[in-house]
Amino acid sequence: MEFANSKTKENLMRAYAGETQARTRYNFAQEKLKQQHYAVSELFRFTADQEKEHAEVFYNHLKEFSGQQVKVCADYPVDLSTDACELLKLAVQHETNEAEDLYPEFARTAREEGFADIARDFENISKIENTHGRRFESFANLMREGRLYKSDKSEVWVCLNCGFIVESDSAPENCPVCGADQGYYIRLCMAEWGARGGCQ
Repeated sequence: MEFANSKTKENLMRAYAGETQARTRYNFAQEKLKQQHYAVSELFRFTADQEKEHAEVFYNHLKEFSGQQVKVCADYPVDLSTDACELLKLAVQHETNEAEDLYPEFARTAREEGFADIARDFENISKIENTHGRRFESFANLMREGRLYKSDKSEVWVCLNCGFIVESDSAPENCPVCGADQGYYIRLCMAEWGARGGCQ
């Protein structure tokens, strides 16, 4: 099949638009949350940067249409909450939809139309979105259960502002080194948003 007449061309533009909008939504969430929950806001920033890279992967497949318009019809979410737990929950839904439904479908279509390299990118990015969803879910669960900054066992906590590390059953209300509030603390096993999306 010719690429210009393929469903894959439209799917790439849908994916590009979706990743671009996800990045923007996550940047908005970061701004809303950074005063009260700095660590959560950094999770949104970190993920937004990865969504930008995904958008670029999809966009680069469309280079032969440079200077042209690609028409698509799709639905995109509006997440205007200021509640951290709600924003995390919505992010889980969006990432899970991409990982389990949207991108696997796009990959199948690309393979059927003879675009194996594009199918592979959809499959690989689908796996990344699954990781994103698990990470967001870990934070959402901790926040919903009131355990984002405390634990029923001793844990190692790190201040994302200065790097101070402390072992305790809760994060300090204020960092003893730099004075940053508790919102800057995260479990060390979740710092840099470990690949499994949570602590063991």
